[in-house]
Amino acid sequence: MADFTFAHREEGFDEHIDWSIRGYSNLLGDVINFSRYFVEDDTNVVDLGCSTGKTTEKMLMHNEDHCKSANYVGVEVAEGFFDNLDARQKDLQERGVTNVDFIRGDVRDYEFGNCSLVTSIFTLQFMPKKDRETVIGRIYDGLNDGGAFIFAEKIYTENAFLQDMLTFNYYDFKRQKFDTQDIMDKEQTLRHMLKPNTWKEIEDMLTTSGFKSVEVFWQNFLFLGAIAIK
Repeated sequence: MADFTFAHREEGFDEHIDWSIRGYSNLLGDVINFSRYFVEDDTNVVDLGCSTGKTTEKMLMHNEDHCKSANYVGVEVAEGFFDNLDARQKDLQERGVTNVDFIRGDVRDYEFGNCSLVTSIFTLQFMPKKDRETVIGRIYDGLNDGGAFIFAEKIYTENAFLQDMLTFNYYDFKRQKFDTQDIMDKEQTLRHMLKPNTWKEIEDMLTTSGFKSVEVFWQNFLFLGAIAIK
């Protein structure tokens, strides 16, 4: 199977995605900052599709001064990231950090419970569409009252002209770091794996699952970040 994670890019995954999505570092900064409003002691903080574990670790470090007994879990299915996660886990343990665990497995198999925060950064879009609402429902059920689901997804617009405009301006941005053939090769690799929803479809899934408060806080081209509170 093709490596849809691009974990083995020469520039490294974290650099690759930062070059691929304009404002990605700002998005992650927002997610980390927002986590402080929700992380609580003796609860679980779950990072779905944690890739290299970078965001999981940053959330832990951002909240350790006021929530020393929160438990952090990163869930990742792609084998291309397992070496990164092993190295990060070892480094954290050597620094005396024991309240984080990286699970090698499918998000769809994870059992949510006692969660103050669940994050998912560009993960649901790689999941079969038939499973997305089920996973969102399980996230809702596993969140404590007042807990949050903070996520980012690539979307489709409902207007063909806007879709075309945003897509090709996005390609213009990517040409600053990648050549045209590289961009098209990646698009071909992702063709049968990356199947975005429209924002309305995502919002409907969240509402159906029980979320009452849903707000977009970040958007760049067709990439969107939002927060849903239980």
